[in-house]
Amino acid sequence: MSEQNTFHLVVASVGETRFDGAALSATIPTTGGEITILPHHEPLVATLKPGTITVREAMGEPKTFDIENGVLECSGNRAVVLL
Repeated sequence: MSEQNTFHLVVASVGETRFDGAALSATIPTTGGEITILPHHEPLVATLKPGTITVREAMGEPKTFDIENGVLECSGNRAVVLL
């Protein structure tokens, strides 16, 4: 899969990394509504609300992570979710 089609995603909390790798997309519940992050997303900072993060990789089934709250930061071709 070309680097143009993916972005680096990290989903982490204190003491635990839930995901760290290449993703095609990530759907994330923010306080402003559900958003989907794609490669080369515009820079963004958002607060998260309770819900489910869905990560789609090049191969396999989507991965899901239930969350209570957190912060999302996108810049360059990278997104970081801190829970």
